[in-house]
Parts: sequence; C-alpha cells; structure tokens
Amino acid sequence: MEKETPCIAVCFIDPTTSLCMGCGRTLPEIAQWHKMDSAARHAVMAVLPKRMIDAGLSVPAPKRKANS
Repeated sequence: MEKETPCIAVCFIDPTTSLCMGCGRTLPEIAQWHKMDSAARHAVMAVLPKRMIDAGLSVPAPKRKANS
C-alpha cells in the first residue's frame, strides 16, 4: 500500500515559493488534503518532486522501511 501523504513533519512554508519545504505542497493543498480522495492525493504527490526541484528546494530522500 502506498503512503497517502507526502508529509515528513518538516512544516515550513518557503516565503519565496509558497511551498512547504518538507513536502512541496501549497497551503491550499495542505488545507484540503483530508478532503481529497486517494486519486487526487496521488496526482498531487506525483508532481511534488519536480515542483520542488523547479523551485530550487531540496527533495527529501524517501524513507526506508525498518526491518521487521
């Protein structure tokens, strides 16, 4: 099952780009996230890495799963 949120708990809005520096979402996307269906969430998440690169922000490395 894929993760339903790009949030990495680094919640700081870049004043130049108006993007969250942790996940790349805009404030309206963050505010509406709980109302979006899974397809809409995944559509937003698909564009976040490029959005962050284009804005000159660091793209967070994917978290590794802990060995069970």
